[in-house]
Amino acid sequence: MLTVHILASGSEGNSLLVSGEGTHVLLDAGISARRITAALRELGLSPRDLSGVLLTHEHSDHVSGLATLVKQYRPPLYATVGTARAVCRRVPAAADVLRAIPRQGTFDVGDIRVTVFPTSHDAAESVDYRFDCGGSAVGVLTDTGCVPPAAEDILRGVGLMVLESNHDVEWLLSGPYPYYLKQRILGACGHLSNNDAAFLAQRLAASGTRQFVLAHLSRENNTPERARQTVSLALSGLDASVTVAPRGQLSGPYGAEVFICSA
Repeated sequence: MLTVHILASGSEGNSLLVSGEGTHVLLDAGISARRITAALRELGLSPRDLSGVLLTHEHSDHVSGLATLVKQYRPPLYATVGTARAVCRRVPAAADVLRAIPRQGTFDVGDIRVTVFPTSHDAAESVDYRFDCGGSAVGVLTDTGCVPPAAEDILRGVGLMVLESNHDVEWLLSGPYPYYLKQRILGACGHLSNNDAAFLAQRLAASGTRQFVLAHLSRENNTPERARQTVSLALSGLDASVTVAPRGQLSGPYGAEVFICSA
C-alpha cells in the first residue's frame, strides 16, 4: 500500500513523501534540508533512505532545500530536461545525481511505478506524477493553470489524490494583489482555483477516487475551510473524503489502500 506524508504545502514551500514496499520517494524539496531531515526523522527515516527526489518544476517553493540535500546526501534526482537545466544553473552539484526523465512516460523508482505527465505552469518544463505500488495508486496535481487532458486520463482511478486548490477566484479578484499577479494566477499557466479543483475532483470521484487532499492553498486568497467546503459540495452524494494539507508541518499518513483501475 502506498502512503503519503505532506512535509509542507503552500507558496512558502512544498514537499511530500510517497512510500510503498520499502521505497521512499520525495516529491519536491521546497523547504530547508534541515526541515526535510527533521520530518523524515519523525517518520523513522533519514534522507539516506530516499530512493529518489522527483521535481515538478524549478520554482523556489519547490527546490529551496535541494542544494543542501544534494550536497549532504546525494539522492538520485529525477527531473525533465527543461527543469534539470533550470535547476543546475542554481545548483550545479545537482548535475552529478541527475536522472533525466521524459515529460510524459513511465519509469520505476525502486518498487514504485511512476507515471509523469505535463502540466501548464510558468516554468521551464513542469510536470506532475502518478504513483503505483502494491495494488494502490496516488496522484498529484499542483502548480498548473488548467487540467491537461492527458493528466485527467492518467489520474483516473487513483485511490488518493493530492490536488491543488490554490485560491477562491472572487477573493483573489477583490484582494490586494497587483493586477499582473492576479492575471498570472488566473491564467492558463497559473494555479487551479477551488472551483477548478472541485470540478476535477467530481470527475475523478466518479471514476473511483476516494480520498482528496487539497494542497498549495494561498494564504491571502483562500482558507482551508473555504477550499474544503467548495470541493466537498461538488462531491455531495459521492463516496469520497476531503482534507486539507497542513501548510508548514508534517501531516499524518494518507493511505491509498485500494487500486481502482489502471491509468
